[in-house]
Amino acid sequence: MKRIAQFYKISQNEFLKTGTIEDYEQIKLPLRATAGSAGYDFFAPKEYSLLPGETAKIPTGVRVKIEEGWVLKIYPRSSLGFKYRLSLDNTVGIIDSDYYFADNEGHIFIKMTNCGDKPLVIEKGKAFAQGIFVEYGVTFDDNCVATRTGGFGSTDKK
Repeated sequence: MKRIAQFYKISQNEFLKTGTIEDYEQIKLPLRATAGSAGYDFFAPKEYSLLPGETAKIPTGVRVKIEEGWVLKIYPRSSLGFKYRLSLDNTVGIIDSDYYFADNEGHIFIKMTNCGDKPLVIEKGKAFAQGIFVEYGVTFDDNCVATRTGGFGSTDKK
């Protein structure tokens, strides 16, 4: 397997903008459950309860340094999507390699909605989303030299 990325916790100061010191100390970095798993499980830093139709923006406390030419795609865990119709609000989360250098330290947030008809509790420390690294290419005539500073929607503000 080619190794192309490394997960890190964001700084305590950055996390305290959206969470507590207790939650920060309990952050678990994403892991694969088995050697054959493509996805790295993301774990809830605290408990979230979602009634049908409710949304939660979950600050993971995690950032990832990715080699150029790769992207991290975020999806709900298959079991939660199947049992509860839990879905990402942006369908698929895209974490670009330059997001690591963003003003918020590349803090990965995952916004999810319970689209099902029964309440869902995401327990603290339990896996709720998964990330898969994918290689990508660019066009022959690509001349992009812009750099990122922010997170959601920042690249279309140039």
